Amino acid sequence: MMDAESSGVRVGFSVEGVEGIGEIAEGADLAGIIAGATELEDGDILVVTSKIVSKAEGRVIRAADREDAITAETVRVVATREYDGGVTRIVENRQGIVQAAAGVDASNAPDGTVLLLPVDPDASARALATGLRALTGAHVGVILSDTVGRAWREGQTDLAIGAAGVFVFEDLRGTTDASGKPLAVTMPCVADEIAGAAELVKGKSAGVPVAIVRGLGRYVGDLDLPGARSIVRPAERDLFRQGADEAYDEGYRAGFDEAQAEGPLVS
Repeated sequence: MMDAESSGVRVGFSVEGVEGIGEIAEGADLAGIIAGATELEDGDILVVTSKIVSKAEGRVIRAADREDAITAETVRVVATREYDGGVTRIVENRQGIVQAAAGVDASNAPDGTVLLLPVDPDASARALATGLRALTGAHVGVILSDTVGRAWREGQTDLAIGAAGVFVFEDLRGTTDASGKPLAVTMPCVADEIAGAAELVKGKSAGVPVAIVRGLGRYVGDLDLPGARSIVRPAERDLFRQGADEAYDEGYRAGFDEAQAEGPLVS
């Protein structure tokens, strides 16, 4: 249990891993499995590792096809970097997420295979939330999480790649801080914050792919709320569309082409 004092009011929430999920096969009824493994309450938010959704949806391919799969899942190359074992590709994938290898991952996948992300993580989250609400009668939200790196920071964290029945932002714009100063741009991405908190109890090798976050019911809402796709920054507001090397190369090529078009210099 994590607690804090805010204006004299005690606030807090809890995060608990759901054990007993077991290995997931294609076609598995995730809602039924999760509902059978725990007791859910109104206001609970379930954070589900996207890998078990991928397994249930049959998003499994041979490991030998990994590089081709990365290419197929890529919408836009952001940056590349060679290393001794090959090339790291940071790309925007079909789901709009910028991450290494388009999210194609061998961790926690059956031997000789890799997993692709769900085709539509928000739709997957919505189906799971719908099923859980029907089975349990509890008004719950669902976040699908995946592990990603961050520009300028070492290490990884879990982010929300799919969401249903959850307010993914807490929009504080137009309000004031504790000192009365106006907040002009403050809009915490609570879906990412919740996904990161849940990873602390799920881990990477503990076999706990689902966590329940309890005490944040104020963020649970209708199933038609905007999903995690709404977190992706639109291209026109993206200040970092390319890696530095790629941006330099593009600028160099543009300058070279312009010089060629103007013809030789005349003294």
